[in-house]
Amino acid sequence: MTTSSSLTAEDLEFLARPLHGFLSVAAGNQPPEPRPIWFEATADGTVQFFTEPESLKVRRLRRDPRASIVVAAPVGERERWVSVAGRTTVETDGAHDLASRLAARYWDLDDPTRAADLAALLAGDQLRIVIHPETVRRYAY
Repeated sequence: MTTSSSLTAEDLEFLARPLHGFLSVAAGNQPPEPRPIWFEATADGTVQFFTEPESLKVRRLRRDPRASIVVAAPVGERERWVSVAGRTTVETDGAHDLASRLAARYWDLDDPTRAADLAALLAGDQLRIVIHPETVRRYAY
């Protein structure tokens, strides 16, 4: 395992794949409850995702902005994972654009059901959450 304060080019290449990330947010005296999410690692080295404004993760992040995401290679590939931890910002802009990009990455939008799912998602309010890495850990076997 190696540790740094920023994502490497190899990390960004790995994180560009349509893999699920498991997000944990600081929860005070309660244990973290990781949730699978879609995410995007950006060229400037942050990790972002979108969520509904009233979600539990947003309420918790407004109290304590610390979060982490872990992304692992799927079964059948050599073991590999990247973990990013840091402070978050809650952004009111860019969530729908991000949702559209991620839907195209994770879903077949030629499927009418998935296209309707995306339209429904875009009809609602969304926030963009940005994780600013403080610690990046990685492992490759």
